[in-house]
Amino acid sequence: MTTGPPSTASRDRLLVLAAAVLFSTGGAAVKACTLSGWQVACFRSAVAALAIFALIPTARRSWNWRTWLVGSAYAGTMISFVLANKLTTAANAIFLQGTAPLYVLLLGSWLLGEKTNLRQLMFMATLAAGMVFFFVGSQPVSATAPDPMVGNIFGAATGLCYGLCIMGLRWLGRDTDDVGATTAAVCCGNLMAALIALPMALPVSSSTPTDWAIVVFLGVFQIGIAYAFLVRGIARVSALEASLILLAEPVLSPFWAWLVHGEVPTVWASVGGVIILGATAVMAVTSKRESYGVSRES
Repeated sequence: MTTGPPSTASRDRLLVLAAAVLFSTGGAAVKACTLSGWQVACFRSAVAALAIFALIPTARRSWNWRTWLVGSAYAGTMISFVLANKLTTAANAIFLQGTAPLYVLLLGSWLLGEKTNLRQLMFMATLAAGMVFFFVGSQPVSATAPDPMVGNIFGAATGLCYGLCIMGLRWLGRDTDDVGATTAAVCCGNLMAALIALPMALPVSSSTPTDWAIVVFLGVFQIGIAYAFLVRGIARVSALEASLILLAEPVLSPFWAWLVHGEVPTVWASVGGVIILGATAVMAVTSKRESYGVSRES
């Protein structure tokens, strides 16, 4: 439940929504940059690490071996997401990232000791079915999606890395309500992504001022300020509300790509995206109702 006066609650929801909107611009911005995927991944994360370190005080503490371990999963998410967007449509990239809960449920019992119930198994099956649609039929090659199949593979890798990241952040936050551990992992992950991608990013043979402006936008606004908004707003927004508001990201990402680049996802990808989004929304609502019922009975 949210706490505080209505004006404060509304402001916090708007902050979470603003974060989702900023997150959603990533696909279109990555495609607008003429730098290679490895170069965008490297320089975007380098700028983001500096921005998060400067904007979020909690990111400057709680660094330890667990921070680096979870940060490695986040680094994989950042790199594979950029490479996916360079090769396939923004819709495919963001919807395949949305399959992260599938891996959380598959691996959660092993890594976190969390049990899986029948409803969650049905959710896993639905996400898996939605994922299959991205690999059905031939996907047209275009200027913004030059190798859709390889891009989809990177998109699936993004979902796996993001799922591992979610589990890692949950692991870090188990014993404390302090967001410092999780924001430190995000900052650390961006630093690691920049260092991992650096050998493939150099040398930079050609670039334009517009390319570097896009890199700065991605690092400062699409990641840094977005996380600052999210950290500030989510503390007083319920988990259900936050999860539903953040669904604005996968909804808006294909819209920005269409608006800026005229990119249109295939029918199969659209069906898969609707399945993944719908299943995620239903899972969030039913999970909240179930936990509410338990709290009422206790």
